[in-house]
Amino acid sequence: MSTDGKTLTADASARTKSSILGNWRDYVVYIGFVAIFVVFAIALQDRGFLSTNNLLNIIRQTAIVAIIAMAMSFVLSAGEIDLSVGAVAGLSSVVAGLVLIQYGLVPGILAGLALGAAVGAVNGALTAYLGIPSFLVTLGMMGIARGVGMWVSGTSPVPVIDEAFIFIFGSGNIGPVPVLVLWVAILGSIAHIALRKTPFGRKVMSAGGNPVAARYSGIDVRNIKFQVLILTGMAAAIAGMLYAGRLQSGRFQLGEGDELSVIAAVVLGGTSLFGGRGTVIGSIVGALLIGVINNGLILAGLEYSQQLIARGALIILAVAVGRGR
Repeated sequence: MSTDGKTLTADASARTKSSILGNWRDYVVYIGFVAIFVVFAIALQDRGFLSTNNLLNIIRQTAIVAIIAMAMSFVLSAGEIDLSVGAVAGLSSVVAGLVLIQYGLVPGILAGLALGAAVGAVNGALTAYLGIPSFLVTLGMMGIARGVGMWVSGTSPVPVIDEAFIFIFGSGNIGPVPVLVLWVAILGSIAHIALRKTPFGRKVMSAGGNPVAARYSGIDVRNIKFQVLILTGMAAAIAGMLYAGRLQSGRFQLGEGDELSVIAAVVLGGTSLFGGRGTVIGSIVGALLIGVINNGLILAGLEYSQQLIARGALIILAVAVGRGR
């Protein structure tokens, strides 16, 4: 075989190897979910890991993180990040609870959504139009939202006693299906279609993958970044109301630390931490994976400090996998 032939064969072999490796990384969250679930099912079968109540508990615990993760898929795909989602969820639960007490169901829901949209708009404007890095903007907003939540609630839980609100946001069941599952199914379907099948989703990918080329193609990159940060603000607000409905109270502490779980879930699911690549379905599975790990660690009797170590290792793994992609 000639030298050129050997070179072509080597190049083809390298491309095949790279393709196989890339495909493996694309499905790592699904492989990891199945593997970890099987390990916990075998190791913790005597502690009720596979019981119906425990599996439903995992779904309920991860559904709220999954909803924020759907919106975060858009933000990371656009090349930005939102660290304020956990604090906004807590603030939204407080504001919705306070308005609910004074004015009723519909104003309470609208107040929660409006709060999320307003915070997202501030984050988006500062990031997209003033050029401040979203990491710094949302880091600052995290502290502001947490502080405002403490202030307006007086650091006390805000009781939520409206039965309709409680049913809609977290505690209800339609037949055997928890309402939280319906929230994930409906919002997940909408988000998946929006990201993969619509012009908006393609613009988000372009804005994150190559913003310069996107601008030359006529895409308003700044407006796209502004919109996706409003999206995460509203998703965080919905998450906060789901927390309030499930726990029957609004608390500023709700959602604390969720931003890390959300980012880990999204990156593990296949969305690039550096923009231009995103998947909503993968983010949902990533959230479930983290929920299974958290639940398994608790059933295994690990201390909270050990659980934090495991979660931190998972985040590092998520970033490593993201860079590999």
